[in-house]
Amino acid sequence: MSTTDPLVPALAGVLADLLRFLDECGDDEVADDTAVKLTENAAWELNRLPEAQRERLTAVFADLAAAEPDPGRRTALAEFPYHCGLVEEPLA
Repeated sequence: MSTTDPLVPALAGVLADLLRFLDECGDDEVADDTAVKLTENAAWELNRLPEAQRERLTAVFADLAAAEPDPGRRTALAEFPYHCGLVEEPLA
């Protein structure tokens, strides 16, 4: 992993898990419009970061994905920057 404050990867992982839950949950758990609004707000806030910070955050997600043993979570972490509009293509 890149050298960064340990809080950053922890919060990035929690954010990815939360947005993954919102994407996968049903209407009986969270209303669709609420899930969409929360997801769009998170993406909007992340895209307001300066370019250097967006690149650092993308690197954090790549590092988290590379270290993740669970295939589903690994995919979610690798695709998170793409789904939030931080990168043009999902991370490899």
